[in-house]
Amino acid sequence: MSDSDSFINEVSEEVRRDRLFGLMKRYGWIAIVIVVLLVGGAAWTEYSRARDAAQAEAAGDALLDALSNSDPEARAAALDGLSPDGGAGAVSLLIAAAAQEEAGDLDTAVTSLDALAARTDVPAIYRDLASFKAAMLDAGTDPAARRTRLEALANPGKPFALLAQEQLALADLAAGERDAAITRLNEIIQDAGVSQGLRDRVQTLMVSLGAPLPDALPSGDAAAIAAPDATSTNP
Repeated sequence: MSDSDSFINEVSEEVRRDRLFGLMKRYGWIAIVIVVLLVGGAAWTEYSRARDAAQAEAAGDALLDALSNSDPEARAAALDGLSPDGGAGAVSLLIAAAAQEEAGDLDTAVTSLDALAARTDVPAIYRDLASFKAAMLDAGTDPAARRTRLEALANPGKPFALLAQEQLALADLAAGERDAAITRLNEIIQDAGVSQGLRDRVQTLMVSLGAPLPDALPSGDAAAIAAPDATSTNP
């Protein structure tokens, strides 16, 4: 009985081994493919990371070289020749527009800013900033086009909405629309996201227009603006 059991065990072991080898021959290539994919994916990730780092470093070096020019026109020309993608491209275009503005070439600066505002490969914050700066530079050429640009930026949720509202209020005043300007100024003051600097400018403007400040204004602010010298005392 023991010899018979031993023989049966040996046969069973051989059957299991043959079955295992058969499974490896049939499905072993799947494991090999998975290993190759894992190794290849890791290698591609490292290559992509190194490539992106090299591109970013090259873009930064080129930007620094362009900024080293002391002459505004030469600096603007050097910056205009840079065309990196993404955030680096947005920053280079903003700096190029600033250099063009410094050189007195406002039309070219507006064109550069409009080009940045139209790009879809950069974050929206850069596009909105470019559009706002273009509206600030393009103040006297086409008031209607400037208003259209500012109204698009003044939509709720836009990062420069309150600043655009301020410029629209100034445009209303320039057009003789005092009531519309005061309405905009009131909306700015009552907005929860208004900065202290913008609030101060708007309050000062409303006082100069003789318009009442909103009831929500913190106590003491209206008196301090209306009578700035009231706190001074004679020695």
